[in-house]
Amino acid sequence: MTPGQVEARLGAVRTAMAAEGLDALVLRPSPDFRFLGGGDGAAFLVVTRDTVAETAEPAGLVPEGARRVGVDAEMRVRELFGLAIEAELVPASTVLAPLRLCKEPYEIAAIERAALRAEEVLRQARELAWFGAAERAMAAALRLLALESGCEEVLSLRVAAGEHTARPGHQPGERVINPGDALLVSLCGRWDGYCAEVARVFAVAEPPEDFEAMYSVVLAAHAAGLAAARPPAPAADVERAVGQVIDGSGYGRFAAAHAGRGMGLGPDEGPRLGEDTPLAAGMTFCLEPAIYVPDLFGARVADVVACTQTGPLVLSLGPPALQVLER
Repeated sequence: MTPGQVEARLGAVRTAMAAEGLDALVLRPSPDFRFLGGGDGAAFLVVTRDTVAETAEPAGLVPEGARRVGVDAEMRVRELFGLAIEAELVPASTVLAPLRLCKEPYEIAAIERAALRAEEVLRQARELAWFGAAERAMAAALRLLALESGCEEVLSLRVAAGEHTARPGHQPGERVINPGDALLVSLCGRWDGYCAEVARVFAVAEPPEDFEAMYSVVLAAHAAGLAAARPPAPAADVERAVGQVIDGSGYGRFAAAHAGRGMGLGPDEGPRLGEDTPLAAGMTFCLEPAIYVPDLFGARVADVVACTQTGPLVLSLGPPALQVLER
């Protein structure tokens, strides 16, 4: 971010602070912290109506007599008490979340670079030797590839094989990957300050019975959700479009609870696809339709999408037809 971009953001933030009756913001390192140009070495960023500073002692920078102070929503109770600020503490997201909804063109370009790096890691994954390896070992190999790609922080990394693909929260374990397994691989990370997630589905040697047909439903749901992401339609239209395809296929009771979430400086932010917030140019979200059939298999694809005046733009390469791993 250039100094001019930081100043423009601070001006918008101060206008919103005045409207909400906030005398100061106190932010710890977090997406909100980075949104206002906070550096990596500071403990807190304090914004008042006429100053901004990074400090280890935020209480000394809060104006005397302050009545309401916005604090980072990610702070723990111990951190809040440690601030020793004698004012009403309220979530800073009241001010910052609306301002973070629509990204600037340079931010969308940064998110696109992040998405393409995640995509490249999963492309390289196809060249690894999967037969006979454990999920945990393959996850470690992917983590190394991600870090070599410049990933600043791996936020989540999933490798699930066979029946484990039907578990939305599965963590890679010692399950050995065998021919005939379905395989679900996803990577969410942060590159140059911005987050992206890509999830892809594979079959090992050959797909399980009925798996390819189920995967085709997930692809169709992804396409329907993408087609619905046209400003100024409500964000909920995206989730409804995904749900209609999966419901119509007969897999409705196995569908994931949500079809996606906003993504940018953080991995989970606005817009919320289950809400009626009107989509607008500059909004970015992770579109992630999924079907999970218990004890059998599951499939989930994920791509970061940007809303533009002319329609949706997939920032990664988009989900391909089912890929079969030969080794």
